[in-house]
Amino acid sequence: MIWGTGLRHIAGIPVWTSTYPGDQIAGMDWYTLIKTAHILSATILFGTGMGIAFFMFRSHFTDDLAEKYFAARTTVLADWCFTLPAVIVQPVTGAWLVRHLGFDWMETWLVVTYALYATAGLCWLPVVGIQLRLKQMIMQARSSGTDLPQSYHRLFQWWFLLGWPAFGGLIVIFLMMVVKPA
Repeated sequence: MIWGTGLRHIAGIPVWTSTYPGDQIAGMDWYTLIKTAHILSATILFGTGMGIAFFMFRSHFTDDLAEKYFAARTTVLADWCFTLPAVIVQPVTGAWLVRHLGFDWMETWLVVTYALYATAGLCWLPVVGIQLRLKQMIMQARSSGTDLPQSYHRLFQWWFLLGWPAFGGLIVIFLMMVVKPA
């Protein structure tokens, strides 16, 4: 067997792949592995985000502070365990794929995805801070036996509103990744 690199066509896209044994992991080349990581992290980013947003949103409709606290605490934990790693993996694997596949970094569809990803991130960062503050407010109300302050409800509204551009942007990014319009 002769080892080296070769041009393969993956989904109609010419991709240089390696046939050196050390360049493969469990029979997959680096392209397949990194593209899989990119797709999985996108799925985790969107799916976890949607799931914990629903969970937190539903807790808004109960008067039980223990339920609200559980939802807020779990939402914060899920953001750290799942969303944050996906937020990091996405641009790293995306940049590798752009370079490996030979795309122009300034192609319109890529520039749109950069802008939307930045917008989603700029919405997500304050959301994380808001979630931490909401959790603290619930904890204080529980320990003091008082109602939630009015500031809790204002913050919750901001939390809800910031989710729309973030999730909308991620949906458009999915579309750009699939269609890759000129």
